Amino acid sequence: MDWKAVKKSGVDFAIIRAGYGKYASQEDPYFDQNMKNAQAAGVCCGAYWFSYATSVAEAKQEAEVFAQVIKGYQFEYPLVFDIETATQASMTKEQVSAIITAFCETMEQKGYFVSVYSYASFLNTKVYDSLLANYDIWVAHFGVSKPSYSKAHGMWQYTDKGTVSGITGAVDLDYGYRNYPAIMKQAKLNGF
Repeated sequence: MDWKAVKKSGVDFAIIRAGYGKYASQEDPYFDQNMKNAQAAGVCCGAYWFSYATSVAEAKQEAEVFAQVIKGYQFEYPLVFDIETATQASMTKEQVSAIITAFCETMEQKGYFVSVYSYASFLNTKVYDSLLANYDIWVAHFGVSKPSYSKAHGMWQYTDKGTVSGITGAVDLDYGYRNYPAIMKQAKLNGF
């Protein structure tokens, strides 16, 4: 990826995949390279962890691994818990909400601003409203003029078929609605 070209194309921020699952070996092999090059190009960054957790214990383990992977970086954008697998979608609202709480509380205790990412119908049907009100939300809903998610959300991923100069192939594109860099700096979160 040519992060200078990405920045020149008008991209304000990137949420970079740090990894997935509960083992350190599942760190994205390009995470460090992408973070360093994006930051050097002046692109504000956040990071996400793709979850496979099916229990509170696994969610906490994923959070601990995520924290190890991202250690030493500053993030102007949220650190994101990505929960969306078919297995997770088959779980009860109580189970899903407990998993989200375990991951997010673990990260918050370490001084991070956490966001929860999933697709609109998952957020609408699989997570307690009271929990959604406690966290920043990044909703995915493609091919629509606005997401079918009426609760407050800080970001909307509106396509997975975008194009950006400097990146080969289709990319996810998002709108951000909050001044995350100011939030992080003022609250001294995410390494600030």
